[in-house]
Amino acid sequence: MKIHVTDQSGTEHELEGLEGWRVMEVIRDWGLNIKAECGGAMSCATCHVYVDDAWMDTVGAPSDEEEDMLDSVGDVRANSRLSCQILMSDDLDGLKVTLAQSAAKDEAA
Repeated sequence: MKIHVTDQSGTEHELEGLEGWRVMEVIRDWGLNIKAECGGAMSCATCHVYVDDAWMDTVGAPSDEEEDMLDSVGDVRANSRLSCQILMSDDLDGLKVTLAQSAAKDEAA
């Protein structure tokens, strides 16, 4: 399964993911600029991504708890999601996301 990830500098990366893995895990394990401090426990919002508009319906809406966590970042948008809450599946093969600046290991990146 492929994920297309645009990093904070605008470079697009095509990453290989595995079914059942969190999108955050794929991005982190490929070494892109994502903090992912809590490791997927939905307690930090440091895996914040913007889902491409064409994928919003397939990915689905965030839970109330996820929305509350997203409210803690300053660069939230209508298409914001925590990548730890998106699980890879055949339906998401080709998913396109952009890393939010708030997810950067070095926010000056």
